[in-house]
Amino acid sequence: MELMANGVHYHIEVSGDETLPVLVLLHGFTGSTATWKTVIENWRDYRIVAIDLNGHGQTESPADESRYAMERQLDDLDFIFKEMKLEKFTLLGYSMGGRTALGYACEFPDRIDQLILESASPGLKTEAAREERRERDAQLAINIVDGGLEQFVEKWENIPLFASQKFLSEHVRQQIRQERLAQSVLGLANSLKGMGTGSQRSYWDCLPELDMPVLLVTGELDSKFCAIAREMEELLPNAEHRIISAGHAIHVEKPAEFATMVMERLNGINEED
Repeated sequence: MELMANGVHYHIEVSGDETLPVLVLLHGFTGSTATWKTVIENWRDYRIVAIDLNGHGQTESPADESRYAMERQLDDLDFIFKEMKLEKFTLLGYSMGGRTALGYACEFPDRIDQLILESASPGLKTEAAREERRERDAQLAINIVDGGLEQFVEKWENIPLFASQKFLSEHVRQQIRQERLAQSVLGLANSLKGMGTGSQRSYWDCLPELDMPVLLVTGELDSKFCAIAREMEELLPNAEHRIISAGHAIHVEKPAEFATMVMERLNGINEED
């Protein structure tokens, strides 16, 4: 389905009956709703709402940089949820989508039944760290615009964060590559500058206030995000940290294991209710 949220045209893919409990999915940077196709088939007991975030997939890529600020993305999501009459739901986000999901839970906690964060962080703690990251992301945005999408994707898929993906089958690696190549140069550049880790506010101080159940999932090979998740678990009142033998993109590298873990979590919480 297509929906206009605060002047931006969003692409949303919905599956499952309206009577089912809702699971909302938010992809990572350079991703889209396509990233979830392998795992969605395992979640037939839920109504799945997968959203292309601002500047990604088939959602519009506005020219105005300020339109990509995290606060405005969160407002867009809240508008979408209200339009779709989603009163309470589970929110699952991966990487950039995980930061977005956490931000939404901090701003609109009453809407969330539970939160599932895959390879996510609450942002950077200090202004100095955010400034340094903003500078790096601004340069990367320039490189995307100047060098073009193919050159950027070639470099992006070879960064250390995705090293474990080199062991995936050729078919899967080509699917990931095509998803990245289907992006908009303007959308990616503006997303980096508007809602990158250095541009968003830090949500570390919000963690102790989140009392909904939170599942933190990280890949064993992704030591940076495992450490972040351990620190988050200490601060969250109702959190569990699970580790899967994978890298950063667990749902891509170990889809069946990831899907099973999420489903067990969803069913377990619902049984308690």
